[in-house]
Amino acid sequence: MDYADLTLDELRLALADAVADEAVFDGWSDIAVEAAARRMGADPDVARLAFKANGSQANAMEMICAWIETIDRRMDLEMAPEKLASMKIRERIRSLVQFRLDAVTGQEEALRRALAIMAMPQNAARALKTGWRTADVMWRLAGDTATDYNHYTKRAILASIYAATLAVFVEDESEGKADTRAFLDRRIDGVMKFEKAKAKWLQPDRETFSVTRFLGRLRYPAR
Repeated sequence: MDYADLTLDELRLALADAVADEAVFDGWSDIAVEAAARRMGADPDVARLAFKANGSQANAMEMICAWIETIDRRMDLEMAPEKLASMKIRERIRSLVQFRLDAVTGQEEALRRALAIMAMPQNAARALKTGWRTADVMWRLAGDTATDYNHYTKRAILASIYAATLAVFVEDESEGKADTRAFLDRRIDGVMKFEKAKAKWLQPDRETFSVTRFLGRLRYPAR
């Protein structure tokens, strides 16, 4: 790839994963950007410019969001809806989250540092937007077509599950990340049970309690 021919936006995405590799050792910093650029054969000065946001130094959130976007795009390409079509909905979601975990395996320290940066008050709004976008991509790949309030609740719940799973993942030292897999399965099972209960409760033809009917029966008891 000739990095000199790329736009800054294209360069940012092209280098994002390499920057994450360097962030394992140097944090989300100018040093990580420069090291990634040199390793990939790009101009370090132009690379810093690609990640700059309202300052003279490369911006950590620009690096992190570019990294997340590359994973979103890779997942979009490799986990096409037709590939997931034969799975039940819980397996689709589990597979999509697991894909993302596999994508950052070996970069746990970079992820740990990224989560800390995204949790800073000044970055909260952008972190929320980024998490929502990722949840939306996953639900879309899972075949969700909801346009009512379920569209929003599903994405909010999945974003919460994914964030909690990442927190477990970065600290997981079990064989093959078994603890993370078990945690993810428990969270998804819990949500599926809740959704079934909610669907039953909201079922339109469900027999509901009627005050008028109750009072009528008190006045005119059945014989």
